[in-house]
Amino acid sequence: MTRDLTVRAASPADAGGIARVHLQAWRESYAHLLPAAALAGLQQGPRERSWRSIIAAGTSSVWVACAGAEIVGWASAGAGRDEDGPRNRELTGLYVLASQYGSGAGQLLLDSAVADGGAYLWVAEQNPRALAFYRRNGFSPDGTAADHELLGTPVRILRMVR
Repeated sequence: MTRDLTVRAASPADAGGIARVHLQAWRESYAHLLPAAALAGLQQGPRERSWRSIIAAGTSSVWVACAGAEIVGWASAGAGRDEDGPRNRELTGLYVLASQYGSGAGQLLLDSAVADGGAYLWVAEQNPRALAFYRRNGFSPDGTAADHELLGTPVRILRMVR
């Protein structure tokens, strides 16, 4: 069901839409992991400035999924950030609005960001939807886990590799 969706490389002008999706997707995906007050306190402005800088720097590839003109998801990937990274390419983020689950947007974004090549990513251990999606796409946990802080809350994350 991808006929109404397009995926394209992001431009700095997309920073506002990416930030909006970033915040909403966190609220939808992490409500069971993070305090409601912390999620409610997320602000568009700082996230938008950060995305504008990331895109302008060009050190990561950033893709957006659009339903018509509206950004409904994004993905970013680049050179692996881990010293012991198992692959050269890391999927650093992929988020789709809950209203777009099952639309194919996530798959289109993943295919654009890492194609079918080797890559790795970090995912919250308590994010079953994301874990299932990545497993369907050939990623599996490599046994590496870490405690990561999101909005002041410790979250266990797993590294997955393909």
